[in-house]
Amino acid sequence: YLVLSQWPTESFTADHKPLMGEAPEVRGFFLGCGFNSAGMMLGGGCGRELAHWIIHGRPEKDMYGYDIRRFHNSLTDNNRWIRERSHESYAKNYSVVFPFDEPLASRNMRKDPFHQVLTEQGCVFQERHGWERPGWFNKDGPAPVLDYDYYGAYDINKNVNYKYNDLLGKEYTFGFPPHHDVIKSECLTCRHGVAVFDMSYFGKFYLTGPDAKKAADWLFTADVNKKPGDAYYLAIGGGVAEHNWNHIRTVLQDEGFKCQLTDHSEDMGMISIQGPKSRDVLQEVLDTDLSNEAFPFSTHKVVSAAGHQVRAMRLSFVGELGWELHIPKGSCLPVYNAVMAAGAKHGIINSGYRAIDSLSIEKGYRHWHADLRPDDTPLEAGLAFTCKLKSSIPFQGRDKLEKQKQEGLSRRIVCFTIDEKEPMFGLEAIFRNGVPVGHLRRSDYGFFIDKTIGYGYIRNPDGGVVNNDFIKSGDFTLERMGVTYKAKAHLKSPFDPENKRVKGIYA
Repeated sequence: YLVLSQWPTESFTADHKPLMGEAPEVRGFFLGCGFNSAGMMLGGGCGRELAHWIIHGRPEKDMYGYDIRRFHNSLTDNNRWIRERSHESYAKNYSVVFPFDEPLASRNMRKDPFHQVLTEQGCVFQERHGWERPGWFNKDGPAPVLDYDYYGAYDINKNVNYKYNDLLGKEYTFGFPPHHDVIKSECLTCRHGVAVFDMSYFGKFYLTGPDAKKAADWLFTADVNKKPGDAYYLAIGGGVAEHNWNHIRTVLQDEGFKCQLTDHSEDMGMISIQGPKSRDVLQEVLDTDLSNEAFPFSTHKVVSAAGHQVRAMRLSFVGELGWELHIPKGSCLPVYNAVMAAGAKHGIINSGYRAIDSLSIEKGYRHWHADLRPDDTPLEAGLAFTCKLKSSIPFQGRDKLEKQKQEGLSRRIVCFTIDEKEPMFGLEAIFRNGVPVGHLRRSDYGFFIDKTIGYGYIRNPDGGVVNNDFIKSGDFTLERMGVTYKAKAHLKSPFDPENKRVKGIYA
């Protein structure tokens, strides 16, 4: 079945983008609607991709921004969310899109257990997937998100002295924001000391059942069977949780695996304690040995934290020594308070996702739908180490990767830095020897190396293979708003290329 919107009906969606793809609730029921009065402009390309989607199960091009699965199911059934967000998307139809703008409508829909205590400490929240997640921490006190005022329309009183909206307004710039130094402080405290990140908006799923191992082998490119087991815990970036949830359920159904996927995202919180002093802090809170020998990188244990059972994972998305704590909802605040009390003498601070964005790009960690899209492969993205190609275990897409590996890469991701103190945000053009070869997918400022960093995929304009020699032999420039800047291409991350810090090795 296919649902198409009827032109010239005005049909504005919650984010001013069409609704496309297979409905999460009904297999074989596809949507191609909600074109926001742009159906004549988008119809041709979207129609072609939708046809491919119906026939082959996925579009040829990156259609994630239009995919109905970008919205969490708790939002699409919520009339307040639909009404408020659709109004704001219409009201801002012709507004300039600034890099760090946030919606005012339909906020506080999903709040984790740390929300109130972080609000009191000046947290400026971002909205992702309905969740309120920490963006950065304002040093001038709380800036809570208020109920939507419809910009004063419909006889609704407009919010006055709205601190959160004022802070957003100060970021309406394509330069560095006024609180650039605040984000710098959060980043460098993590690099030199210790910081805690609330990452509770992550999706938290359990894959269980007699065929769980078979399903994991097929679903995941990495070898996840280090120990025998019939259960897997999946922690998935919150912004893509609904998409992953539906993808996994579809594969389980199509392949006939006898297992279940259960969602515990609302039942648990998650904090990440990162930095050279993280072990000193957590050793006072957790009842287990945190030495490299007893608790190596990329391992996990169920432990006690301040008398509460938690799952501790030694992982990092910022490139430092650190642990994630996955905590039952009722235990979140006691564990958080214990961590902050133990960290006080070490100068622990709260940090947000603006800092994570900077720290992660500095380390070279990939972000979904920026560095990684549905039309990218792990080999192109520099993630071959996540693929079990040296084993004989089959997995979804293995044949395509083996063919690509044999033929060579026609494009690949490259890291660039510039010396000028100029902000970049993604989409800036990449030139090699004066010839355009791609554009930046993501860019941010790296405060430890003190440079603007960008990642983008480049192609050989002659159609040849993009290898290390092609990258090393080129003179690269990046163009920002009509101005070109000499850029240095890096084959490895310019920050900690030997990956020592996550292993606890500090010079």
